[in-house]
Amino acid sequence: MIIYGLKNCDACKAFLKSQPDFELIDVSITPVPENILKEAIQNFGEKLINKQSTTWRKLDTETREKQPQEIIRLNPKVMKRPLVKLKSGELLLGSQVSKD
Repeated sequence: MIIYGLKNCDACKAFLKSQPDFELIDVSITPVPENILKEAIQNFGEKLINKQSTTWRKLDTETREKQPQEIIRLNPKVMKRPLVKLKSGELLLGSQVSKD
């Protein structure tokens, strides 16, 4: 079970605290595998991009107009977090992630 996020992200830290069996993959160091990213884009579309983030606001217009997959490849910190891959293979994103 894997969580794709950032080691300094508060939401990722909170999730890991409640679910210590998950492994954190820091997307600023290790990119999300291509097959996982494609599936996440199919499942969540534009919601995979955190358009409220500082990273997004700093992007130029040309970059913002690219496809979500390319935007995340160029700027991994713009991805909404956490992106969680369950043992079943199901992907959950952000507020979908249960913290119980």
